[in-house]
Order: sequence, then C-alpha cells, then structure tokens
Amino acid sequence: MTRTICLMLTGAALSAACVTINIYFPAAAAEKAADRIIDEVWQLKKEQDSKAQPEGNQQ
Repeated sequence: MTRTICLMLTGAALSAACVTINIYFPAAAAEKAADRIIDEVWQLKKEQDSKAQPEGNQQ
C-alpha cells in the first residue's frame, strides 16, 4: 500500500513538473517596436556620418 501511494505521488509530482508556459507577443506590437529601434539606429548613424564629413575646404 505504501509503495502504491509513493508511486502515485511520484507520478503526480512528475506530471506537475512538466508544465510549459507559453508567452505570445502580438505581432503588430513587436513589429512596431522593431521599426522604432531600426529608425533610432539609422538616425544615430546619420548623425555620426554628418559629423564625420568635412565641411568644405577650410584654409
């Protein structure tokens, strides 16, 4: 009897340990966030490029 109870408790513990939690992100929100990040990176790159270019012939 003790063995049966032990096996049942072990089975219940194992099945409870196999729980998976899935998190789903809305595709539209993820795409908007990605677009914002890309825009920020391009703006930073444009600012760096404009600072790196020489301003005409200075003598």
